[in-house]
Amino acid sequence: MKSIDLMYQTMLAELGQQSLDAAWSADFPSDGRFTPLTVKQRRYWYFDRPDGKGGRTRDYVGPASDPEIAKRVEEFKAQKDDLRARRRMVSTLTREGGMVAPDRMSGDVIEALASGGLFRLRGILIGTIAFQTYAGVLSVRLPGHSIMTGDADVAQDFAVSREVGDSMPPILQLLQSVDPTFRPIPHRSGQAAFSSFQNKNSYKVEFLTTNRSSDDYMDQPAKMPALGGASADPLRFLDFLIRDPVRTVLLHKSGIPVTVPDPSRYAVHKLIVASRRHNDGQSAVKRDKDIRQAGILFEAILQTRRSSDLALAYNEAWRRGDAWRAGIRAGAAMLPDEGRKHLKACLKTGAVEIDEDISLPF
Repeated sequence: MKSIDLMYQTMLAELGQQSLDAAWSADFPSDGRFTPLTVKQRRYWYFDRPDGKGGRTRDYVGPASDPEIAKRVEEFKAQKDDLRARRRMVSTLTREGGMVAPDRMSGDVIEALASGGLFRLRGILIGTIAFQTYAGVLSVRLPGHSIMTGDADVAQDFAVSREVGDSMPPILQLLQSVDPTFRPIPHRSGQAAFSSFQNKNSYKVEFLTTNRSSDDYMDQPAKMPALGGASADPLRFLDFLIRDPVRTVLLHKSGIPVTVPDPSRYAVHKLIVASRRHNDGQSAVKRDKDIRQAGILFEAILQTRRSSDLALAYNEAWRRGDAWRAGIRAGAAMLPDEGRKHLKACLKTGAVEIDEDISLPF
């Protein structure tokens, strides 16, 4: 797997910094101020701004313990943005640097959701669009056949949505600003709730959340106060995927700061998800894609000397119980020979690095 040149890795880091600066400048204009509040014995930053009617509005920013947020609060008045320069950087990274840009619809959809506060409210981009960003995260070139998609998947932890005390604008309104043909899809449960939206070309945007306890919730949409009127479908194993996410940049227009799962967690999660898909129709197509993406990540993680990260994520999943171990074994059995070889090498190397015993899945 060919590595991405250091020059382009440095450029991506600079783009990420500038894009984050721009996002903060857009979310937090200079006529407002940051306000610390204590909620349930934890301190959070909120942002107050005039509402034009003599009062003020208050938006959630994030936990005061986050060093990145603390730094941003301190540097608030010094933030600047150079849109044209960032656009040139995105173009260079995708044309010459070997990194991946999303298709225009995906990019525009994520841009609209980001501008509405999705990532500020701790939403996480998952699925193939997140996978596309791993070229920059891992500094390797991803094969094109593994990154095509026709949908966007977004996750948010249920407790986060319930407790932040803030919300995005109406999701349908944001999506229709991109394409007026977006419409909510009636939920399969028959309830008056919408967790997915689709346009006339069948491009789908779906919202998912962590399963709170038993499988009794699986077919019931969860009300998500922070998601602008959208509900979300509870999904098993999702809490593992979205724990300890990473920040990166979606290479669309001038760069969109996004939050995605850690690539090691993504790879292990794909094994489990693949094991639960059916053997026919669209489910089989998605299963094959899951396995292909997992195999690519195992190779990239091994090549970039991140085996300890994979070993830690793998052991966490393995120790969660019989259902998790069965899913990992079944998914690993679907890997091609090269994929199994890379996974085995990662786990053996990682076990030494983290000084833990690891049970191989085959």
